[in-house]
Amino acid sequence: MAKLVLSSYSELESYVGKELGVSEVHEITQEQINLFANATLDHQWIHTDPDRAAKESPFGTTIAHGYLTLSMAPFLLSQILELKNIKMGINYGIEKLRFLDPVKVGSKLKLRAELVELKDLRGTARMTLKLSFEVEGASKAAMVGEVVYLYQFN
Repeated sequence: MAKLVLSSYSELESYVGKELGVSEVHEITQEQINLFANATLDHQWIHTDPDRAAKESPFGTTIAHGYLTLSMAPFLLSQILELKNIKMGINYGIEKLRFLDPVKVGSKLKLRAELVELKDLRGTARMTLKLSFEVEGASKAAMVGEVVYLYQFN
């Protein structure tokens, strides 16, 4: 599916209740997990010690931090949706976030996005997206949640 490029609030409004698209896959590497661990100071062995994880983890390998998976949202979402004529955009919050299945090292992760709600707050658009992070070949989503962004169109 091609990236959706929208230039106005009214164009975006026509997608409420619809799927916006699915990103390309991104492979989660041990290097990426380690860099995330260094950035967050969260070096729990289930993420950073492949030998121990192979022996002691119920997953048989290391897994990505849940927040690493979540942090992939801007990158993967940029492959799905581009909003033009924006003065500013910011993260506003997360609703109903659930980590449903581990993302093992080597997993090919993709994002599915749906526009759940759009509100005009006196010139600022509040957009709620349902994000579903999926691992290629898995039977259920690894993580789901609703993220809220604020945008000011020109």
